[in-house]
Amino acid sequence: MKKIFKNVLIFLACLLPWFFSALFQGDSSFYQELYRPKFAPPGILFAIIWPILYILIAITVYKIVTNYNFKDNKNYYYSLIINYIFNQSFTIFFFALKSPFLGMVSTIGTFISGIFLYVYTKEKIDKWSYLLIPYLLWSLFASILSLSIYFMNL
Repeated sequence: MKKIFKNVLIFLACLLPWFFSALFQGDSSFYQELYRPKFAPPGILFAIIWPILYILIAITVYKIVTNYNFKDNKNYYYSLIINYIFNQSFTIFFFALKSPFLGMVSTIGTFISGIFLYVYTKEKIDKWSYLLIPYLLWSLFASILSLSIYFMNL
């Protein structure tokens, strides 16, 4: 029972930080006021997709944290931290600062650092790395969407 409780706490420690930027969401009406491409999904879809992706990321992080030593995984942890910073900065840049440009930079950074995160995850836990593929695809879509929104609102 003690081990299960410990594992749940570790998993929650891997999951909950991904929701940090939601505290800075602010007024999402800014997004509604922008020109958006026809392929832009409704805002509610983001509220559904991102938590699912965060759970998938947390599973892979949990597997690495519980099975490998930090000293042997510096590239993985650096790519995770960089990806986390880019991912979390989007909400602050785009919604709090109302900057489509910084939001675009953040989404592109999330996608590129997500590729490195996937590669380093695949090196360590190949059978679980597939959980990051939806994150990469959604990050690519978010980058294209953000790029489109930026240029449509110049």
